[in-house]
This record gives sequence, C-alpha cells and structure tokens, in this order.
Amino acid sequence: RNKFCLLNVRLSSTDELVSTLGSGAFGKVVECIDRLNGNQRVAVKIVKNIECFCEVARSEIAVLEEINGLDDNNRFACVRMLDWFDHEGHICIVLELLGLSTFDFLRQNDFLPFSVEQIRHMAFQIFRAVCFLHRNKLTHTDLKPENILFVSSEVNTEASCTERKLGNLDVKVVDFGTATFDHEYHESLVSTRHYRAPEVILDLGWNQSCDVWSLGCVLMEFYLGRTLFPTHDSKEHLAMMEKVLGPIPPHLLKQTRKQHYVQSEHLNWEDQNSSDDHIRTHCQPLKQYMERRNEEERQLFDLLGCMLEYDVCRRITLEEALWHPFFSPMRTPEQQRS
Repeated sequence: RNKFCLLNVRLSSTDELVSTLGSGAFGKVVECIDRLNGNQRVAVKIVKNIECFCEVARSEIAVLEEINGLDDNNRFACVRMLDWFDHEGHICIVLELLGLSTFDFLRQNDFLPFSVEQIRHMAFQIFRAVCFLHRNKLTHTDLKPENILFVSSEVNTEASCTERKLGNLDVKVVDFGTATFDHEYHESLVSTRHYRAPEVILDLGWNQSCDVWSLGCVLMEFYLGRTLFPTHDSKEHLAMMEKVLGPIPPHLLKQTRKQHYVQSEHLNWEDQNSSDDHIRTHCQPLKQYMERRNEEERQLFDLLGCMLEYDVCRRITLEEALWHPFFSPMRTPEQQRS
C-alpha cells in the first residue's frame, strides 16, 4: 500500500508530507502524518532505487523485524519499525518519529559538551540497547552520534540563548543497515572512520567488541564536544590512538595483514611526519582530557579506558560495563544489592 507521500508528492489523500528530516547517499528521510492511524506523525526512510541501497534496506528491515519480535514491550532503546512498503522500486521504511541526533544537537549548541550527568543518563540507555543486540547475536557496526537520536528535542526555554538545555535525555539507537548477525559474513571494513576499532583498521577480523570501541569514542565526543580521533587516514588514525592510549601491543601488529603499517613490531610512524603536528595539536593521553578530578569523572575515564582497550580479549563487554561504578546511580536499590 502506497499510503505515504514520497519525494514531495502526496500519493494519496490519507497522508501528508510535513518536512524532510535528512538525506544521504541512500535517499532521504521525511516526516509524514499518517491519516489512517489517528494523524500519527512518523518518519519514512525512502531508499533510492539502486540495488546496493535496496540490499542494505532489505537487511535493515530484517534486523528491525527481529528487534520488534525480541522486544515487543519496547524495553530497549532501539528505534521501532512500524511498517515498510515498496513504491515503484523505492523501499520505504516507516519508523517512529524521533528528535534530533546527538550530533545535530551538539552542532546546534555550538559543540558545547554534555555534562557527565547527561552522559551517564544517555550512555546507560545506549549500552542497554546495544547489549540487547549483542545478547541476540547482532553487532550494530556503525555507532556514532549521528545514529543516536533524542526521543524528543524539546529544550528547556529557561536556558540561556548560548546553551540549549534538553528537557528529556531519553535516546534511541537508529540505522541498522549494516547491523550483522554473528553467523553472517563479516565485511572486513565496517564503522565510520572516527569510531572504527583498531582491529578493523589492522584487518584482524572483528566481533561485537567493535561496538564497544565505537561507543567509547562516542562518549568521549559527548564529553569533549568534538571527535577524539579527527583524521581520515588509517595510519594517522593509529598514530593518534597511540598518542591517546599508548603503544599498540606488538602481538596485534605482528598479526596484521597491513604490514606496511609496521616496522620492527612498532607502528611505522615518523614523529617528524608533517601530520605529527596535527596529532600533537589534537591528541593527548586519555587521562589528561579529564577536566575535573572528582569521583564521577574518574569513574567515567576508568570506564572509557576499559572500552578503548586495543586487545578485544581484554576490552570490557557492555554487559560488564553496565555494572561499572560509573552507572551506580542508574541502578535500582535491588540491583545495587545483587
């Protein structure tokens, strides 16, 4: 049934286009009013009629149907798919309408960082959602601020013009187009550059823990108001990691298929390299980013250190992370005792 208006054209009298919410290589997302369902406002993801994008859309629908079935009470913060249909070769995915992405909120707020308390509230929901995926043998693979949306973008009108305050910190994870089941083929290159785990860059193979690394980068971006690793080059990316987190373990460099990154079991990076000034300007050891040395910040940075662990065997799982002291205020008294 083609009951939603597409590409700025009303297809039927039952639905009405409100606005375009975003666009990308895949197509666009529009806000619509569903006249058949109590004037409910929804988001419709309209995918270009190109086979590679259609294949990703079909994969996303399969994942969203699985999530709907596994979480029929909507307990976990994953976007809900309400419907999908094909319109003249354009796959259209009908989703619950959410607010701004965390990235867009930061951008509209002049990249002022979130407070530690705000980070804790958002991270707890995100970790529970992605932990739910992991328990059900799914890896998101593309966690980043653009794919974490506020449920509502209403702001506290009492806040000053220079700092918009969110009234509601509830968030949801979106964009499951590259989500991968454990049993499925794993593409060698996943994740958006700034959130890409070292094992992906080194082509060592990856598992669910690549999501943990990505979320560590996301939390640091919430804390700093900017990306932790601002680069578009893989070797420079690894050099930035070393500046922030210390040397990459030799056993990982020994295993990599990317041997041109390695020299004598060390990263092949010259300090005199012209981009080293860029690294010195943008990167420092992790703990030096800590602005206030109070207990909650120490707990946050301890958690980040566990997430940004090079070796996937030593990297914390999200199940473990949810029991980290940083999240103690989020747990019920019963959970505290258990």
